[in-house]
Amino acid sequence: MNTIKELIEKYCPDGVEYKKLGEIGSFYSGLSGKSKDDFKDGNAMFITYMNVYSNPSTNLDVIERVKIGQGEKQNKIEKGDILFTGSSETPDECGMSSVVTDDIASDYYLNSFCFGFRLNNKDTFEPNFLKHLFRDRKMRAQIARTANGVTRYNVSKKLFARIIIPVPPLPVQHEIVRILDSFTSLEAELEAELEAELEARRKQYEYYRDQLLSFKHLSGGGRDEVEWKTLGEVFEMRNGYTPSKSHSEFWEGGIIPWFRMEDIRKNGRKLSDSILHITDKGLKGKGLFDKGTFILATTATIGEHALLIVDSLANQRFTNLKIRKSLVNSLLVDFVFYYLFIVDEFCKRHTNKSGFESVDMKALSKMPFPIPPLSTQRRIVSVLDRFESLVNDISTGLPAEIAARHQQYEYYRDQLLSFKRKS
Repeated sequence: MNTIKELIEKYCPDGVEYKKLGEIGSFYSGLSGKSKDDFKDGNAMFITYMNVYSNPSTNLDVIERVKIGQGEKQNKIEKGDILFTGSSETPDECGMSSVVTDDIASDYYLNSFCFGFRLNNKDTFEPNFLKHLFRDRKMRAQIARTANGVTRYNVSKKLFARIIIPVPPLPVQHEIVRILDSFTSLEAELEAELEAELEARRKQYEYYRDQLLSFKHLSGGGRDEVEWKTLGEVFEMRNGYTPSKSHSEFWEGGIIPWFRMEDIRKNGRKLSDSILHITDKGLKGKGLFDKGTFILATTATIGEHALLIVDSLANQRFTNLKIRKSLVNSLLVDFVFYYLFIVDEFCKRHTNKSGFESVDMKALSKMPFPIPPLSTQRRIVSVLDRFESLVNDISTGLPAEIAARHQQYEYYRDQLLSFKRKS
């Protein structure tokens, strides 16, 4: 920190200049005019939405491909570009950044739900400085204010161009990068160490879960032999729904739970209450998802599910699964809860990747689903309940310690990226 003070005193004693993004660069769009078939057997690499969302520094080790015709005009990314997600379910998650910090040896393109920003003079910034800057708390607050929408929020590039960023001298940037990269490296090592034991337990649990849930087709009277139906035969399936947020009467004073992915992240896979609530008017004649049914993420963050402990509703990113009346007495809710982990993996493998990724619902409805004897279901649930309890007990302290380390990094990042503004 003393070195930073010395560098600031040497290179910018009167403060750091601030610039609007629109003054120092320009925006470009992601892929356009692409169909579902263009993402099959592609000849060029592209950066996905989740790559941008998850990585402050763009991961160029990608396997995603898209067809690009000879002479086709599409924007290619370059080293030093800042990539942004264009939309999200909440304004706070819009405009997540990822900076291309590595040299590029091949052509890379950008997902259509993202956009890029290219500096007029790339020598103005160290790319690794930008990867920290655009994830900083103050910068994220500016970016969130550029998002508009009702059920889904989209970034306004006009407002984005007005975002103001500091332009410290390069020696100051290099020293900040050295400090923050060193901190994140140590943090990553600690996280890896802390998560190793938990991951080992999880793998053991998942192994036994998959073994217990692997059945053979019915061929005789054996205890563990089961009947198979398709998932569409087992469940009634309904899409989630988001009331218009432009109508305050749909939300204000609401007491009906309305679930999003954020609820699973915060409260786990058995949901009894939600972060946001809606009113009876917000239902607009749509029936609630019954207590004891399931929600399955079939678009956006695919491969997650939860059991609903209360009559409720979920947003359009989820599909509700309700056991058909003819099978209610043949399936235990807890058994279905565990088998949906198998369904989660099926969903991840069967997606439509054109535009915003979603599950191939036709394939999902035909997925085989087992109906073992109730005694077998009870035995499986009993074993998996014990494993899940063990994993949860071990994991209680680890997330808290990892979160504490991350908060330390965010504190130092906030301190290092706070500059006196030049008059």
